[in-house]
Amino acid sequence: MRLTNGFSKKLLHLKAAVALHFAYYNFCRVHSSLRVTPAMEAGLTDHIWTIEELISLPQPERRLLP
Repeated sequence: MRLTNGFSKKLLHLKAAVALHFAYYNFCRVHSSLRVTPAMEAGLTDHIWTIEELISLPQPERRLLP
């Protein structure tokens, strides 16, 4: 099966991509209407995160199926 950039063929990859998008949207991207990130507006953080901060977070352990 050929892998493409257009979409995820594996559910695990899709979940990872969606989680990364939501984290970027809420912690890294400054919204024009708020003038801060949604996470700052909600009081979850006190600064705009960089991409490096976001991807350096500890990753949960993946359990392999028996």
